[in-house]
Amino acid sequence: MPEVQVNGIQLHYDEQGSGEPMLLIMGLATQMIAWPPPMLDALQAKGFRVIRFDNRDIGLSTKTDAPRPRRKDVLAAAASARFAKSDYLLSDMADDAAGLLDALGIESAHVVGVSMGGMIAQELTIRHPEKVRSLTSIMSNTGNRRQGRPATTFLPALRRSMMAPPAETLDQAVDMGVLAWRQISGPQFDEQEIRSLVRAAVERDPDPIGRVRQLLAINASPDRTPALRKVTAPTLVIHGLLDRLVTPSGGMATAKAVPGSRLLMFPDMAHDLPRGRIPEIVDAITANAARAGQAAPAAASA
Repeated sequence: MPEVQVNGIQLHYDEQGSGEPMLLIMGLATQMIAWPPPMLDALQAKGFRVIRFDNRDIGLSTKTDAPRPRRKDVLAAAASARFAKSDYLLSDMADDAAGLLDALGIESAHVVGVSMGGMIAQELTIRHPEKVRSLTSIMSNTGNRRQGRPATTFLPALRRSMMAPPAETLDQAVDMGVLAWRQISGPQFDEQEIRSLVRAAVERDPDPIGRVRQLLAINASPDRTPALRKVTAPTLVIHGLLDRLVTPSGGMATAKAVPGSRLLMFPDMAHDLPRGRIPEIVDAITANAARAGQAAPAAASA
């Protein structure tokens, strides 16, 4: 698998297809292999050059060489942004993404991010507007802690998941991962598919500390709302009405902040990418990309 040196770290990435470049940015504690293959295939069929990568501290990309975060620091950061300390911010992760585009010789791309990846995509658009043709922010928020907060009923499960001790065996790690996915997913949850994905992810990167470092980066990063009001790239916001991890108010706040943005919400989507909704999601992303003033990508010939 190819890798590039950017922003002082190494990023592992993959690209498929040809046409207008589309950069996919995955979320908290989630590797690039989590992008659903049907979604990748559909985007390529629409004529996009699809690029995905492992964020720092996850998958095969560089791990932070610093002391392990302490439990009390994680709890303090969750309680208040004033107490949040991190080795890096979402802005640094956005610069990683910008560096990847530069390394690939890509001047600008359509950018799609999910969850934390949506936050990074927003930061990329804010910090490097010339690099973003269009922005799609999925199941994310603006960084304003009053919107898109985890549902109150979900907080105990979230705390247990983030603070759980490391698994002692591969099977235990897989079971814990499947449970975490089940807790955030909607009614189209496919346990067999997710179990296979989680096993592949754990075998690829068994280190659980990256998720904690990324969570601290989220909590330590400032509210993006004022900067989002200046975004001019065509923007699509997608959110699930069943999302308990980043509640729907996060998506609505994002759409409200970005001038001219479009909001698409699904009643059967939680904090996941339901397979039955992928055709609609891909069509919406493609339509948003066409708003960029570029020629809409021609569908690949069969």
